[in-house]
Amino acid sequence: MKPFIFTILFTLLSIGTSAQKNNFQLSTHILDVSKGVPATAVKIKLEKYNKQSKIWTFVGEKVTDPNGRISDFLPSENENFGIFKLTYYTNDYFKKNKIESFYPFIEVVFEIKDKNHYHVPITLSAYGYSTYRGS
Repeated sequence: MKPFIFTILFTLLSIGTSAQKNNFQLSTHILDVSKGVPATAVKIKLEKYNKQSKIWTFVGEKVTDPNGRISDFLPSENENFGIFKLTYYTNDYFKKNKIESFYPFIEVVFEIKDKNHYHVPITLSAYGYSTYRGS
């Protein structure tokens, strides 16, 4: 009986830990549609555009997890309004997989206008990509 209780407690603790990810306003995901799997270990840089100076400012840089996701860009308690750019560094991913590709990196520019959560995924192949506002 005790192992069962331990399993329940561990599960509840895990749920609480993953729920903390909701404290972030921006997430992204990469799916390699040519293989039907998440693109893991892809570096992604986030920048914010300053309309006055017309300069991009570095916000952060992360690497996709085993599910091809980054779920913790932009803490929700901050004022995250404005134009942002995610740069997906895909060249190393394709080289590591010994695949010739056309796009060394992909830039996706979008605007955050409210406090809602924004999910900006891409579907990726060696010679194409697509993006959309996910949920």
